[in-house]
Amino acid sequence: MAVFGLTALSLVCYLAGLRVNTTKSIPVGVYRLTDVPVGKGEYVIFCPPRTALFDEARSRGYIGAGFCPGGYGYMMKRVLGVEGDMVSSGEEGIVVNGKLLPASAPRKTDSAGRVLPRYLFSDYILKGSELLLMSDVSGTSFDGRYFGPVDAGQVRGVIKPLVTF
Repeated sequence: MAVFGLTALSLVCYLAGLRVNTTKSIPVGVYRLTDVPVGKGEYVIFCPPRTALFDEARSRGYIGAGFCPGGYGYMMKRVLGVEGDMVSSGEEGIVVNGKLLPASAPRKTDSAGRVLPRYLFSDYILKGSELLLMSDVSGTSFDGRYFGPVDAGQVRGVIKPLVTF
């Protein structure tokens, strides 16, 4: 009976637009799905595009299984680059419009010692619907430094924190 109650509560929260983040990509907490337009600095929830890279990420446990195409789970990140922004990458991290992003230095391997992919930017100008989705709080997040820009069409909505820990 307790499992049914928890499942029912989870469903009600989901239908009410509440999303729980348990990863270090953005602050851990409860977020509310909004109809705010996607913009720089906003937290977003998105479906990763169906690619071999994300298949590998799911198999390695970087992202969970879920209801997105390809069986991927939703991801939550901060929008740190939008159309017209110049993005470069280096050993020190990701640079947007000449400013080094915090916690963006790429790791060569994951915690299991497996080589991580790396998306290389060299004075790349983000195009119309491209977004750079990153963590600005965790140096271990699987984010744009590994998978590159994401099309804005992958975003399911802007999320606003209600309670963070």
